[in-house]
Amino acid sequence: MILDDLRKTTGEWLRGDGPMSDVVVSSRIRLARNLAEHPFLTTASESERTEIYRRLAAEATSTPTGADALLVDLDEIDSVDRAMLVERHLISRQHAAGEGSRGVTVSPDETQALMINEEDHLRIQALRSGMQLEALWTDVSAVDDALAKNLAFAFDRQLGYLTACPTNVGTGIRVSVMLHLPALRLTKDIERVARAARDMRLAVRGLHGEGTEAIGDLYQVSNQTTLGKTEEAIIKTFSDSIIPKIVEYERTARESLAKKDAARLDDKIWRAYGLLRHARKISSSETQALLSPIRLGIHMQRFDKFDLSLLNELFLNTQPAHLQKFSGKQLDEKERRIVRADYIRNKLA
Repeated sequence: MILDDLRKTTGEWLRGDGPMSDVVVSSRIRLARNLAEHPFLTTASESERTEIYRRLAAEATSTPTGADALLVDLDEIDSVDRAMLVERHLISRQHAAGEGSRGVTVSPDETQALMINEEDHLRIQALRSGMQLEALWTDVSAVDDALAKNLAFAFDRQLGYLTACPTNVGTGIRVSVMLHLPALRLTKDIERVARAARDMRLAVRGLHGEGTEAIGDLYQVSNQTTLGKTEEAIIKTFSDSIIPKIVEYERTARESLAKKDAARLDDKIWRAYGLLRHARKISSSETQALLSPIRLGIHMQRFDKFDLSLLNELFLNTQPAHLQKFSGKQLDEKERRIVRADYIRNKLA
């Protein structure tokens, strides 16, 4: 597998199925780990960073699940390729913007990605479409166990796993669920849900995590602390309580809109379709905002011009890096707006 092979599909996070997939776009678990014999990256020299990268890259690709993985040296690819990996949720924006020895291994189905030298020495990620946290924990735990056979991770008997960021100390686990919540925004209940989540010490972020906005009505909900609870307890709370409640609120809001304000709902869906069909210039953020009500319309069976697979293809391929890869050349923002509109009109013709 080579890097360009990734563009042949929409990837795991936009596969569009799995439990609760009408609201839950994808679920993800990450584990933060650091090698005991090396300093954190904030104080590591360039030679130490290189040694950490070489060792972890070798170990990551020698495990049973990593044997077929694609190893990408982020220092050897251009900014567009790094941005494409961000858009596919395989690396973080921080990892893409970093410098020096760093990389990622990606499984052929994009359900697993191991980031090397991001904030910590290693971030083990498992990703699946829909709400599948228990299966993800099985996946990520198996990789962690396989790596621990040959690697000594920094660990304290009282504190647990030691990490660069204090909020990850303990289990080192970050559970994150991507939710599509357009009805809660339309009914103006989204802030109430966000406040309730924050009161429960959860982080509510946008499409690409920390520091990003909820473009396209996509919100990431994740745990903020990992100390004092087991991995299983954190996952159980998400699976049995937090996410089902938010899904219930969104579904109730959708039913309420359909009963009380169907004309407004349908107008928003079909107006978005009309703009996408005929626009000659369009930005990435506007495209995602217009695809949101159409995604809602498909799930509510109020829109039938195309299906979810085409919508997800449009969502992914109109993002800046994917659009440039599709075009085969780098484009400035003005050029991207024109090419994006042409691409959408051709797909919807």
